[in-house]
Amino acid sequence: MDYKTTQPILSCRNLTVGYKDKAVLSGLNLDFEAGQFISLLGPNGAGKTTLLRTLSRHLDPLEGQIEIEGRPLSQMSTMELAMVMAVVLTDKVSPPLFTVYEFVALGRYPHTDFLGRLGDEDHKAVQHALCAVHADNLAARTFSDLSDGERQKALVARALAQQPRLLLLDEPTLHLDLKHRVEVMGILRNLCRSEGITVVASLHDVDVAAKVSDRVALVKSGAVVDWGIPESVLKNNTVAGLYDFDGADFDHNLGSIELRGNGKSGRAFVLAGMGSGALIYRMLSKRGFSITTGVLHTNDLDYFVARSLGAECTSQEAMQTIDDSALSEADSRLEACDVVIDCGFQVGPMNQGNVKLLHTALEKGKTVLSLRRNGVDGQLPPQADDQIVRCGDVAQLLDALDQHFPGMKKEDPQAEILAVV
Repeated sequence: MDYKTTQPILSCRNLTVGYKDKAVLSGLNLDFEAGQFISLLGPNGAGKTTLLRTLSRHLDPLEGQIEIEGRPLSQMSTMELAMVMAVVLTDKVSPPLFTVYEFVALGRYPHTDFLGRLGDEDHKAVQHALCAVHADNLAARTFSDLSDGERQKALVARALAQQPRLLLLDEPTLHLDLKHRVEVMGILRNLCRSEGITVVASLHDVDVAAKVSDRVALVKSGAVVDWGIPESVLKNNTVAGLYDFDGADFDHNLGSIELRGNGKSGRAFVLAGMGSGALIYRMLSKRGFSITTGVLHTNDLDYFVARSLGAECTSQEAMQTIDDSALSEADSRLEACDVVIDCGFQVGPMNQGNVKLLHTALEKGKTVLSLRRNGVDGQLPPQADDQIVRCGDVAQLLDALDQHFPGMKKEDPQAEILAVV
């Protein structure tokens, strides 16, 4: 179903928002289309909440104009606005003695009579809202007894009971566990597609925003510094600059943030490819290893993960056989490494060069920790059996690293930091 209209559902023209005489964001010119998920991204204090509170008329704009479907927001009555827009802010809500059903039914106030009596259509709308957020099983529960995740679903359900065309949310996943974060974001994304609701949400999870948003607005230094589809806007350097990352990187191909190690535990050369190295790179990085890897094709998952982690990477153009130039570069880098890790990459016509690198490592007397279950093409040097430490899985590989680098746990203060997947 196509929910696009001839005009945006929400527009900002030369908008300045803030408090009294202090501007927080200035010069905003944005159009929000029907049925889209729009994420506001930026560091704490950048002005995302101030913008949402201005769009929802909790604050007056300092300059400029906001329009709802072409009508000035300032000229709409409270009831007219409630028929179009619903808002879920971070204010703590704890109504005493209300059941979830009764709480959600409060969202019907724009549609009921002066006494707030619910008719058949109102009850249908409440039930539909509960089902839409997978909370129909909570209807009889007391609101004050709910967990944070359950409360958030009830808050969204109350907003949906208004039957809005525009839903504004401030940090909808704040304080939620992983299960409820995923569930709430999936629910909001589905509302855009199934009911044509425009969702505007401030988020801190840039990786989540990259996966669910139709448009993103990057907010920093008193302005929207970039705006557009996440596939174009959320580039590595852009996200790093937005949040002033230090020791981390966002890769738009992966849609995730990777945390770099400090390199104090040693230098590992990783023979990988075809996705075999991603898990190993992350394990090495969070344990403080500097990573050298190759030869990786430039369309390989391993290539993107390695670069995000700051690895020294020898690469080959996609769909090309590893050539002598790439092998020579990787060979010189291998020389300076303390240990070689063979991730057990599958061998094919394009990556035979990495088999040669494995042979070279053994010929140089390097210790090789290998996850390979089967042999590789070609005759290995006679000393191979003594040099190869065969590991059945990643846990055994980690044990082998502990034996070769017994001080790595003490030296790396980031050992408990998990890479973001």
